Amino acid sequence: MKKTWMVTGTSTGFGKELASLLAQKENINLVATARNLTDLDYLDQYDQGQIKKVKLDVVNHDEVKAAVNEATSAFESIDVLVNNAGLGYFGTFEESDLESVKYMMDVNVWGLVDLTRLILPTMRKQKSGAIVNFSSIGGLYSFPTLSFYHATKYAVEGISESLQKEVEPMNIKVMIVEPSGFRTDWAGRSSEKILPEIGDYKFLTEFLNGNIEGAHNEPGDPKVAAEIIFDQVENNYEALPLRLPLGKAASNLAIEKYEESLKNFKSLREISVSADK
Repeated sequence: MKKTWMVTGTSTGFGKELASLLAQKENINLVATARNLTDLDYLDQYDQGQIKKVKLDVVNHDEVKAAVNEATSAFESIDVLVNNAGLGYFGTFEESDLESVKYMMDVNVWGLVDLTRLILPTMRKQKSGAIVNFSSIGGLYSFPTLSFYHATKYAVEGISESLQKEVEPMNIKVMIVEPSGFRTDWAGRSSEKILPEIGDYKFLTEFLNGNIEGAHNEPGDPKVAAEIIFDQVENNYEALPLRLPLGKAASNLAIEKYEESLKNFKSLREISVSADK
């Protein structure tokens, strides 16, 4: 029986590479979503009736409901949901435009939440399914000028970890993907960038410009990332990791963050436990 994968944000980057890979698998049905369906024309070369292209803006609840209905009508089940659609935002905490970061929160968090909640009943009925949520190494480790982006990814981490504990008895798996720098559009057109204007923050200009200039030259290969994600879900389902750092920097920073946190927690052990009376 064919498995059905639903992937959001398949017009570029990780989503496009994953959709291209899935579209060429004989045992896979693919539901590929994007805000503009013409961006999915690249899938036509693979279509033999196993591909459903769906218009979806994840912040539009009516479109989210319609997309789920289209997917289940076309293929009956949804076995794997990949919440990939997302945005970035560079700007100091004090200077960031709150309307822009609220919209990013709607895309990165509430869009993911809305789609997942509508698909969970299908997975619970099947007593199986995998939910793959794209976070970032920025869901574990924070950098300057990315405070609000980090807020969205820390939220995805917390939601996913709780969800995993709730659905595990139903044989539903959750995996958080935590990439570092990859050659996608994230640091390019998929991120708004606000250069510091307040003098005290000017020292961060070089850091921000470095990210802008490094766009599309990152060490990570999104095609390889797609292959790893597919392999984990298809061939390691029973032992699917909750967290999957991708990229050398992601692995290094994740280990550094947890080692430093552990050291700090241990150093404060006596003070911490003394609060219980």
